[in-house]
Amino acid sequence: MAVLQVKFTKTKRDKLAQILWILNWVSVVSGITLFSLGLFLKIEIKKRNEVMAREINSVPNMLISVGVIACIINFLGGKICYDCSDTNKFSRWKLVMFPYIVCTFCFTFCILVGAVMCYTMRNELEESLYLGLRNAIKFYKDTDIPGKCFLKKTIDLLQIGFQCCGNNGFRDWFEIQWVSVRYLNMASQEVLDRLKSNVDGIFLVDGVPFSCCNPNSPRPCIQYQLTNNSAHYNYDFLTMELNIWMKGCKQALLDYYTDIMKSIGIIVLIIWFFELSVLMGVRYLQTAMKNVLLLGDPECESNGWLLENSFVETAKYNIHIIKNLGKVNHVSTVSGMNDPNMNIQKANYGPDNVTAKSIPTANST
Repeated sequence: MAVLQVKFTKTKRDKLAQILWILNWVSVVSGITLFSLGLFLKIEIKKRNEVMAREINSVPNMLISVGVIACIINFLGGKICYDCSDTNKFSRWKLVMFPYIVCTFCFTFCILVGAVMCYTMRNELEESLYLGLRNAIKFYKDTDIPGKCFLKKTIDLLQIGFQCCGNNGFRDWFEIQWVSVRYLNMASQEVLDRLKSNVDGIFLVDGVPFSCCNPNSPRPCIQYQLTNNSAHYNYDFLTMELNIWMKGCKQALLDYYTDIMKSIGIIVLIIWFFELSVLMGVRYLQTAMKNVLLLGDPECESNGWLLENSFVETAKYNIHIIKNLGKVNHVSTVSGMNDPNMNIQKANYGPDNVTAKSIPTANST
C-alpha cells in the first residue's frame, strides 16, 4: 500500500509544478544563504586564529559546500518542475527524476548534519581556545621576537574588546612572566629577590596587564599587588569586586561563538525543513506524472505518493538489494526473473554424446 497517497487532476498537477518551480528558485536563495553563513563563520574563526590551537573549519566548509550544491541542485530542480507541466517534456526527464530525488534526499540529509554540527562544535572549540590562549599569553612579553611580536597587541585588543582577562581568569597572569626582561630594573633588589625566589628564574607578580582594567569601575584601576590588601587603601581582594574583568577570555570567546553557532543552527534547520518540503512535493509530482504516462491520457487523474509500498516493505526491499550487491557472481532475483543461462537442457547430439567406440582411430600401417 502506497504511503500518503494523493489523487491529482490535470489542474492540480500543473499548479504543483508551477509552485515547485517557484520554490526551487527560493531554494537557490537558500543555498546562497548557506554559503554566506559558512563564509561568515569561516571569517570569524579566522579573525581569532592567533589564539586558537587549530582552526576549526569543518562546520564552515560543510555549510559552504552544501550551499554550492544547493544552488546547483535547485537550479536543475526548477528546470525539471517547469517542464513537468507538459507531459511530452516530462518524458525527457522520466529517467532522471528518481536519481535526482535520491541525490536531493542525500543532500537534504547533509543540511541536517550541518545543523547538528553547529551544536556539537562547542567542545572542539573550547579545547582549541584553551590551548591557543594559554600559548598566546606565554608570548605576551616577547614583543621583539619575529612571529610573536604581534601577540601582545592581539591579547590586549582581545581583552578590551571582549571584556575579559586571562585564559580562565585574571589569576592566569600570576603564573607567567608577562613583563619583558628589557623593562625590568635588574639593579633593584626587589626584582632580584623575585627572580631568585622562583625555581625557573622568572619574574612573577600578582598583577595583570592594563587591558584587564574595567573602565566602568569608579575606582582607579589596580593592576599590581591585587592580593595585597595593605598595598591599597580601603581594599579587600577577597570581599570586594575587583576593578578588572573577572571573566576569562576562553569563556568570553566561547560564549561569542556559541551564540553565533546557535543562530546559524536555527537558520540551517529552517532551510532543512524547507528543502525537505520541496523534496516531498517533487516526489509527489514525479509519481503522479509517472502514472499519467502509464495510463496514457495526459488529461486523466493520477495518484501520487511518497513511497509506493509501506515503510517496512521498502526497507526490506532496499536491504535485499544491498545484500545482493555485495555478492560476487550472484544472479539478482529482485525482479523475479530467472537466469536465462540456468537449466538449459543438453542436446542429444554433439561431441559430449559420442561413444568412445564410434570415434575413429588411425590404422597402423
